[in-house]
Amino acid sequence: MRPLVIMAGLFFIIGFVTWLNGPLITFVQVAFGLGPVGAFLVPMCFYLSYLFCAAPAMGLARRIGLRNGIAMALGVMAAGTLVFGECVGRRWYPGALGGLSILGAGLTLLQVTVNPYVALLGNAGQAARRIAIMGIANKVSGIIAPVLFSILVMRDIGGVADRLHDAGSAQARETVLAAFAHAVVVPYRCMAVVLLVVAFVLCHVGLPDIRLRDAAAASLPRREGPAPRMGALAWAGIVVVFVYVGVEVLAGDGVGLYGSHVGLSLGQTRFLTSVTLACMLCGYLLGTVLVPAMCSQLAYLALSAVLGMVLCLGVAFLHGVWSVACVTLLGLANAMMMPILFPLVLHLAGHRQSQATMLLVMAFCGGGVMPQVFALLIGIVGLKPAFAGLVMGSYGVVLLYALLLRRCVRGETSGSDLGVLS
Repeated sequence: MRPLVIMAGLFFIIGFVTWLNGPLITFVQVAFGLGPVGAFLVPMCFYLSYLFCAAPAMGLARRIGLRNGIAMALGVMAAGTLVFGECVGRRWYPGALGGLSILGAGLTLLQVTVNPYVALLGNAGQAARRIAIMGIANKVSGIIAPVLFSILVMRDIGGVADRLHDAGSAQARETVLAAFAHAVVVPYRCMAVVLLVVAFVLCHVGLPDIRLRDAAAASLPRREGPAPRMGALAWAGIVVVFVYVGVEVLAGDGVGLYGSHVGLSLGQTRFLTSVTLACMLCGYLLGTVLVPAMCSQLAYLALSAVLGMVLCLGVAFLHGVWSVACVTLLGLANAMMMPILFPLVLHLAGHRQSQATMLLVMAFCGGGVMPQVFALLIGIVGLKPAFAGLVMGSYGVVLLYALLLRRCVRGETSGSDLGVLS
């Protein structure tokens, strides 16, 4: 029980750091005078760290162990948080993006340890429920983080816009923006201190050492013949995770930009990320009740994709606040996808679980790629077609994968491999 509580605390930290990106997009737009493409460099730099750092992070975790890896990850995250805050305070955007990349690198190391730890902590049939519980902690912090950021940093964003409009000179505008940007420095210094304290505490808390199967097998005598490979279904699952994370980030971090484009004020849009994550929290709570007691994991995955596609139609054909409401409700559709997909792909990977974990974490970079594609498409096809088209297609990919797996479960040859997760 204690390891699960500790892991839930770490997922709370992951959610707090990750879901600050939503209000940060609006913040940097104002503080640095950016358009959508420039503002969406925030999630792009953050999530691309998963792509470039997953392999080194996995190697480091194998070398120093999970417990030391967790502590080191928190230290790296503290460094990235501090760099980001200081660079924003000096209004140096490249340095701020560099800080986000460091933060993402630390978070990558944390992800390659805590996700498989939770997935392998019990039997495979209950893995989705365990990760869903972690997701509840993640999304509770994700609801809190944007609200705190909005109160501490963006509470006067409407007044800043008015003062910028009334500024009579470039120097006056710079003064207003410098004061606005500097408001982020103290909160990020405090976050860095908290991360370091948590790292220190975890060094003195005994955690069971759960090793991935192929990592544990590395110490055994090497057998002749080719190394086992991941199956095609596991590789396809990694692609699906890439697509899914892109949708989750686009709905959670992009909803503020979407709301501002359909006529909502900056004061209203700053809380939309929290609303989306509140919908995800409801989805997690619902999923922990229904899966697997009343609904199989694969059936729930398919139903979630169908719900997302229905909401996409609402985004496309409704207007104003109703269209924005459909975007926020995507959180309900997204909630159980990762709790189902992550342990599912680990199970399909067989004896290549550390490789699968590394590739799954690398696939999180979809959260940086898809929002940037969305920002680029806005100027080409318009806001609604860009959003609805990307998201609808992504849910279609998830639905096809779920249906394919359900078909394999019914087959004689694959049923023994997937039946535990069906």
